[in-house]
Amino acid sequence: MANVTLGGTPVETIGNLPEVGSKAPGFKLTGTDLADKSNNDFDGSRLVLNIFPSVDTGTCAQSIRTFNEKASELENTKVLCISKDLPFAMARFCGAEGIENVESFSDYKTGEFGDDYGLTFTTGAFETLLSRCIVVIDANGTVLHNEQISEIADEPNYDAALDALK
Repeated sequence: MANVTLGGTPVETIGNLPEVGSKAPGFKLTGTDLADKSNNDFDGSRLVLNIFPSVDTGTCAQSIRTFNEKASELENTKVLCISKDLPFAMARFCGAEGIENVESFSDYKTGEFGDDYGLTFTTGAFETLLSRCIVVIDANGTVLHNEQISEIADEPNYDAALDALK
C-alpha cells in the first residue's frame, strides 16, 4: 500500500501503482455520456491517466485544465481524467471550462479500476475515493511512467509524465 498524506495527515491506499515496465491492468470506466469504455477502446493509442479524488477540488480541477492545454500537442495520445465523481459532475465541469482535449471517466459503478491500479484510499476522509496519481501507458499497454502524489493537495509532475512519451 502507498502511504500518502491529506493535509499532512497520513492515509493509505489499497496497494501500489502498476510498476514501470509492467503490463497495465485492463479497465472499464463510465464516460460523461454514461457509456462504458474499456482499455480495449484505446488500443494503439498512448494513454495518460490523470487520476484524482474529485473534480470539485482545486488541485483536481487544475490538473484537468493543465492536461487539457498540453494534450493538444501530443501525437497518438489520449489523456483520460479519472475519478469516482458522477459522470454528470465531470460533464458539467468540462462544459463550463471549455475542456475539449481530454476525456473524462468515472469509476463510480464498481470501483474496480481504483482497486486494480492500487490507488483507492482505504483510510482517511477520502476513504473509497481515488488517490491523485499519474500513469502513462504506451500503445502496447506497457506502463512507461507512474507517479503517486505524496500529498494529495499537490499537483502532479506534468513534465515528467509527458517526458515519458518522448
